[in-house]
Amino acid sequence: MAEVVVKRSNELIDPQAQMLVGFLEDMGLPSENVIADINQRKIIGDNLHGLIDALPPEVKKDARYLSKFVIGAGVGLFDYSLNAVWNEVVINLRKKAVVYGLDIFFDAAVGGSKTREFYSNEEDLSSIKDSVLLNTCRKLELISDTTYKKLSHILDMRNDIGVSHPNNYSINAYELLGYLENCIKDVLNDNPTEAALQVQSFIKNLKTTTAVMDNAAKQAIEQKITDLPTHLCGSLMRTVFGIYVSSDTDPSVRKNISLIAPVLWNACGDEARYKLGIVLEGYNVNLFKDKHDLGQQFFEVVGGNAYRSSSERVIIVDELISQLLDKHNGWDNFHKEPPVAAQLYSYVPEANAIFDNLATRLFKTIMMCRIGRGVSYNGGVSPGGKKYYDAILALTGDKFAPQVMAVMSQFEIKNKLHNELCRKHAKAALEIAKQSVINGRLLECMDYLIANIEGDPKCVDSIEFKKLSAGHIDWS
Repeated sequence: MAEVVVKRSNELIDPQAQMLVGFLEDMGLPSENVIADINQRKIIGDNLHGLIDALPPEVKKDARYLSKFVIGAGVGLFDYSLNAVWNEVVINLRKKAVVYGLDIFFDAAVGGSKTREFYSNEEDLSSIKDSVLLNTCRKLELISDTTYKKLSHILDMRNDIGVSHPNNYSINAYELLGYLENCIKDVLNDNPTEAALQVQSFIKNLKTTTAVMDNAAKQAIEQKITDLPTHLCGSLMRTVFGIYVSSDTDPSVRKNISLIAPVLWNACGDEARYKLGIVLEGYNVNLFKDKHDLGQQFFEVVGGNAYRSSSERVIIVDELISQLLDKHNGWDNFHKEPPVAAQLYSYVPEANAIFDNLATRLFKTIMMCRIGRGVSYNGGVSPGGKKYYDAILALTGDKFAPQVMAVMSQFEIKNKLHNELCRKHAKAALEIAKQSVINGRLLECMDYLIANIEGDPKCVDSIEFKKLSAGHIDWS
């Protein structure tokens, strides 16, 4: 039997390889494009030692898939070698995830899904698809965007031409060496960014610090948060939220989270906020009452109620409208309206947060509270609630101007307009609503009411106004 020499550089050529090809031919099996020809293997032999030698000893000693790469390349099984080097990449990326912190990693990888609870330890990383592993490492800055693009290409090639998939494509030596070089330089010798390490350190310290942070520490942390990229803030917030709602979290840790959470929330993008709203709804749907209660508390702390899921918000907003009307019509309304008004506004801080099917009820109730009860004390309007009523009326715009004007004709409001003080407030409310209106006809309608409401409380029912507004309000 011929001796196999695979010791150095251009000697990485297995003389038995051609014998194997002959053996395949003798058996009547396909032999073309099974192993690379001798010239291709010689290219590998001339360059491989230098690439592998660039790796530090601590990396090489456990790199078993690189050993398989070398053997495969020497024999000429380039597709096998490509699969082997990709497996080495996957192992390394998983190690990076473990070092970085599995809680943060899994939150970023599967945080918005119902299966998140099934991911907790290192063994669970094997259930993460390679493409998800790659994308999550990019989001957390465990690898750079450039490395992500290179590895995505290698993954595509591995899937298209790897030994695990049927194919007729033969990878050449230069391609294979390029993929190996990318994996060695960009993954095996690469470390997470400084920003990623800051996130890792922050989470570790947050979970282990039981003393409530002082103002100086709070300001220092807030400054570091505002310096982080938006996508890292989103990943950090998802993990912080998970810690906050966990039943075994120390109360002082939860307190520290509440101190820095508003700044973190503001540093995130809308996508991360809406995803967290979906997570919160999931707690409710799946009957995790304690987590849902703590999650609601978190959303109150950060002022994020407008980002809760639509199915949850529509129920809550409907109930808050009813509560506000009850408080307005009840005893001591000046003091009881503001807390409900504040909570209601937290769910509709902008026009696109207002549900179409609740718009009429919302603006009718807000208008009733803003017009007041016609008494001399504080002008009949709750001082604490007034700023929220004005803020919601300021959202009117072209979309909701018809509802605002139409509710003026409803019995409960017309009954209030018999009072001179209420008519004064009604005019002020219409002027606030008008500020966000652009459409010329709607402005003309608003101007008509503003000009006439104080002197004629029935102007909203006049033939002139109904003709003027007929194109926008259905009076039938």
